[in-house]
Amino acid sequence: MKKLQCVSFNETLDLIDVESVFTRGLPSLSIVGLPNSAIKESIERIKATLLNCDFTLPAKKITINLSPSGVPKKGSHFDLAIALLILLQNEDLEDFFVVGELGLDGSIKSTGELFSLLLFLGTKCKKARVLVPQTMAPKASMIPNLEIYALSHLSEAMEFFKEKNYEKFRFCKTHPLFAKPLHLGDEIFIPHTEFELDFIDVKGQERAKRACLIAALGMHNILFEGSPGSGKSMCAKRLVDIMPPQNLDEILLQNAYLSLDAKDCELTQRRPFRHPHHSSTRASIFGGGTVNAKIGEVALANGGVLFFDEFPHFSKTIIESLREPLEDHKIQISRVNSKITYQTKFIFAAAQNPCPCGNLFSQNLSCTCTELEVKRYKNRISAAILDRVDLYVAMDESRMEDGPSLSSGQMSERVLEAFIFGKKRGQREFNGKLKDEDLKRFCVLDAQAQEALNLALSRFKLSQRACNKILKVARSCADLDASELIGRGHILEALSFRMQND
Repeated sequence: MKKLQCVSFNETLDLIDVESVFTRGLPSLSIVGLPNSAIKESIERIKATLLNCDFTLPAKKITINLSPSGVPKKGSHFDLAIALLILLQNEDLEDFFVVGELGLDGSIKSTGELFSLLLFLGTKCKKARVLVPQTMAPKASMIPNLEIYALSHLSEAMEFFKEKNYEKFRFCKTHPLFAKPLHLGDEIFIPHTEFELDFIDVKGQERAKRACLIAALGMHNILFEGSPGSGKSMCAKRLVDIMPPQNLDEILLQNAYLSLDAKDCELTQRRPFRHPHHSSTRASIFGGGTVNAKIGEVALANGGVLFFDEFPHFSKTIIESLREPLEDHKIQISRVNSKITYQTKFIFAAAQNPCPCGNLFSQNLSCTCTELEVKRYKNRISAAILDRVDLYVAMDESRMEDGPSLSSGQMSERVLEAFIFGKKRGQREFNGKLKDEDLKRFCVLDAQAQEALNLALSRFKLSQRACNKILKVARSCADLDASELIGRGHILEALSFRMQND
């Protein structure tokens, strides 16, 4: 019996032993161990590949076992391991993880979910030697605990195991993403220097830009309210480009989540930006599936920005379902065969008009809405959701004399300086995502600031959640001023961004 190892893309993400045995009988190839249809189809694919590549199939009964046998398996990445076990029946095989789909010409291909599997493997094994498709090698080499060997054709895989010249296929190149990394303590960050959209295009709106600086630095939730054309969506879409740089773990997790969404894309310094339409279903936004759990927009936005334009037009069910991911920074999807938890640490950015017609704030146009219509429109967003918003910005109406001010590059530099200042303090979490027990350690107020906060608490009857959010926003304001202590001005600025009805 021969054995290689693989990883199963199922609800539990198991390590799988791929075993083979050759017995007397009519020539045949069968796979046992609860394979799904994609694995069963590999029988004909492997036969055709071996014949096309001039390899001879043994004239024996071949049985392939996927162990543990009681765990359902799926994925076409078992192809390479199965083919090698057939061809190398007389060779001594060392312990390797082998993943890859076979083309009929013998080429070794990547699959959409392969990066997620390798990332899982890196967390399960302290050191693993892995054979991967050549196209996957640059990304796979960034995963800790994995020793990567890159192969492009079945003939190379045969040479690898027969000649045992492993170093020839060892992939040791540094990913271009890490050409100019930023080292902060024991973490490596990848600065983002390319801006797809620029704040220089936003004319006026200085208060909104200040709010975007604070939101980007601390990953604070933000709500823009203003007349159509005032720049709400423009600010929200540019927010992701001025956020602090990502570290290696964030980049890998972002790509892993994308691969779960059946997308195999290149690694990027840019944080994710998700912009679902208000007609989207609850399952598409929060995740769903009938039998197995599927990832949704809130998880795909992890580490970046989730933008809801026309916020009140989303269904009441979707709006109220935001409570868990905004408060706990995670979401759990439970289905018949799976129960999966995804991280949901993102900036929730929302934009809305002040009334159904949008002209309530306008000085030039008349609002045609009745008081009842405005009230119904506002009431679509519950107080519980608004309490989870850190920054509220009432957008000014655009004027002819308004001009550009700060560019995205300038804003990004300010955010980076403040981000480094916070890292030197020993803080690993974003200000907006700090746990309540960490507030006393990182959000230290001077005497005047404490007095101002106490006065606000008694006057506005703020909830404990609102109080904590004020402290977190004030911490970001202080970081932008490179101040270790939170001052009175920082508390007042944080209070100025609270909803008016608080």
